[in-house]
Order: sequence, then C-alpha cells, then structure tokens
Amino acid sequence: MIDLIIPDWPVPGHIKALFTTRCGGFSNGAHASFNLGMHVHDNSENVFRNRSLLRKYLPSDPYWLVQVHGSRHIWINQNATQLQEKSADAALSRQCNTVCAIMVADCLPVLLCDMAGTVVGVVHAGWRGLAAGIIEQTVAAMQTGNDTLMAWLGPAIGPEHFEVGDDVRAAFVDHDQRSAKAFQQAGSSTRSEPKWFADIFHLAQQRLACAGVTHVYGGGVCTYSDPARFFSYRRDGETGRMAALIWMEKPANWPN
Repeated sequence: MIDLIIPDWPVPGHIKALFTTRCGGFSNGAHASFNLGMHVHDNSENVFRNRSLLRKYLPSDPYWLVQVHGSRHIWINQNATQLQEKSADAALSRQCNTVCAIMVADCLPVLLCDMAGTVVGVVHAGWRGLAAGIIEQTVAAMQTGNDTLMAWLGPAIGPEHFEVGDDVRAAFVDHDQRSAKAFQQAGSSTRSEPKWFADIFHLAQQRLACAGVTHVYGGGVCTYSDPARFFSYRRDGETGRMAALIWMEKPANWPN
C-alpha cells in the first residue's frame, strides 16, 4: 500500500488533495520505491506501475507538467492531454475531476483553493520560481478575491539543510528587504563566499502574503531529514520524485 499525506486545511468537502511519499511502489535502488518521475533515469515500466497505483486514488489521469523552475502556469481541463505546451511550474483548473499535479524532491509544493471551492491550483515553488514570482502570478491568474484563497505548504527541504549562496539571498532581499529574515548565515561561509541557510517555507509565506493570501496551512515538514519517507535531491543527488495533486469533485448542488 502506498503512503499518502492528506493535507489538513479547511477546504470545502468537494476539494480533494494528496501528497505522495516515496513508500509503497515498484522502483528500486536510488528511486525506491514510489517514484513518479519519468525524467530521473528510473525504469519506465516501474514508473508506469507506480502511476497506475496512484491512479486508483484519482478521478482522472494527472496532467504532468514539464517543470522548468520558472513562473509560468497552465490552465488544464478534461482534455488536457491535447494541450501542446507542457512547460510550466503551476497548474490551475475550474473543471471538476481534473487533476492538477506537480512533482518535487525538495522544492516546495503549494496547493491553492478558494473558500467556495470553484478553482484549484498547485505550484512547484523552487527558489528560482519563488524569486521569479510564480506564486504571485498564479494567484493573480485565479481571478478571485485573494482574501478568499487559502494555501497549503507541503514537505520541502528544511531551513537547517537548504544551504545557498549569496546570489540566492540577494535575489530575494533585493526584491523585499523583509526576506532577510528567511536567511541565516551558514558556518561554511567565508568573506569571499558567503553561505546562507534559507527557509523556503518562510519565503513562500511572504510571497503569499504579498499576493494577499493570508490563510496558509501546512509547512515545516523537511524532506532532507527523513530519508525513509521522502526523496531529496539535495541529500541524494540521483533520486525519485513525489507528487502534490489537487482536484474538484462535483458538489451535489452544482447544476448539470
């Protein structure tokens, strides 16, 4: 049986979401065992079998993006497989039984939903995407009152392990001086090469707040420090990918 995390956030009952872990699949070696990524040099047959296991929990096949650490979003629908463009780092939908999905192995997954349950989305928020405004642009695309949106932050690399260079810190602090609170100087720093530990959860919360989203849940679960349950690219290099998925079921009071 696969190990799934069900987000704990006060969404309407017809909104469904999952976060997968690395446990319960068919892959082996560095990708053991529930790897969902086709691009990480795993045996493709094992990945197909893992995706088939996941499909049993979903109303339709997910639309898998080609993630490029950018700020582009894609609207998907029930005919998503017909879309020509897949390069994006966020997926949005207003249609029932349409599964939005992203894959991660340290980057932060951000689930989004409005309180009425009329639109859902998921964001792949690595530091490059965060700095480029992926959250702000995705929230704006949802075209709903930002104070009616809520977000859930899934597992990602924790601040004790996410060491970055001065260029990464500058990308955030130059945009907003308040971002400095998300960085602590690392012991490996030198005068010529400053190093910092970055809190990606804090950075995402800041960006969400700037976009008007203040109802934020989850966060703080570290992928790096739990090798039994989570893949981590920073920890292992070659590794598998987990998925964050969200969709809408059709509420009983919606018209046909």
